[in-house]
Amino acid sequence: MTAAAPPPEVLRAPLVVEFPFTRSLGPVQSAFLTGLRERVVLGVRTTDGTVMVPPVEYDPVTAEEIRELVEVGATGTVTTWAWNGAPRPHQPLATPFAWVLVRLDGADTAILHALDAPGPEAVRTGMRVRIRWAGERSGAITDIACFEPHDGSASAQAAPHDGQFADAVTGIVAAARLDYTYSPGRAQTAYINALADRRTVGERCPSCHKVYVPPRGACPTCGVATTDQVEVGPAGTVTTYCIVNIKARNAMNDALEVPYVYAHIALDGADLALHGRIGGIPYDQVRMGLRVEPVWTEGGRHPDHYRPTGEPDADYDAYKELI
Repeated sequence: MTAAAPPPEVLRAPLVVEFPFTRSLGPVQSAFLTGLRERVVLGVRTTDGTVMVPPVEYDPVTAEEIRELVEVGATGTVTTWAWNGAPRPHQPLATPFAWVLVRLDGADTAILHALDAPGPEAVRTGMRVRIRWAGERSGAITDIACFEPHDGSASAQAAPHDGQFADAVTGIVAAARLDYTYSPGRAQTAYINALADRRTVGERCPSCHKVYVPPRGACPTCGVATTDQVEVGPAGTVTTYCIVNIKARNAMNDALEVPYVYAHIALDGADLALHGRIGGIPYDQVRMGLRVEPVWTEGGRHPDHYRPTGEPDADYDAYKELI
């Protein structure tokens, strides 16, 4: 008896999603961040008199617009906490610290930040803390470097503040970044490995018999597992498309001159359209029903683009269900 071949190893790879998030600030958020730059902490008083820090622009209970700014203290009380023994890059502190919710004196809600403490045994709910201001401040939440233990008692009360500062902060750019390990799973691992051999492989649902490319391991219509592999294409039909007029800022598209076309392409034998770039034809000649085939680059693990096959256009009834 011959032993069965072991299943292929499921692919895994590190992935980083990163982009700058730019937003403008309304009068409340502008006053709050500008105040941090000036070592002033502002909150907002809601319709029922609750002082919220950080401030919001609309009452969470009544949804009314609120603009009554108040100044609160730079000291406060820890309401709850969690120890972070392995700080990640770009977190407030490079050494182990506690994430804490702190109700600043004069406020009724708590603000989240880091507490610099020697260990979890030094942190407790109800402990008194104060703000440690950053040496250089620009009008951002990082102007609060962290909290630190404080022996004083509560004293500050919320005091009215007009929110006016010179050279107010009116917008921010926050760097959003997510680092994680991605695994496409069994079905897409087989799909990716087949692409490396210049084949396109989908999976057929045992119930409705539709062939899905790329496969997901289960039929989205029937909800049953798909395991039967089916090779499709290589040619297909453009079902719909868009003309790209703005150059994307990433290495993959740096060499592409706009305008260019991305299309949904129903490969022959597939019941789901995938997307790909259309080349080898002026952008304004791309059309629904255009018959295309993949073009591979030397050493490429997936088609670089699709080009016209020269066949007559497909009849609309042949692909209308795949639009």
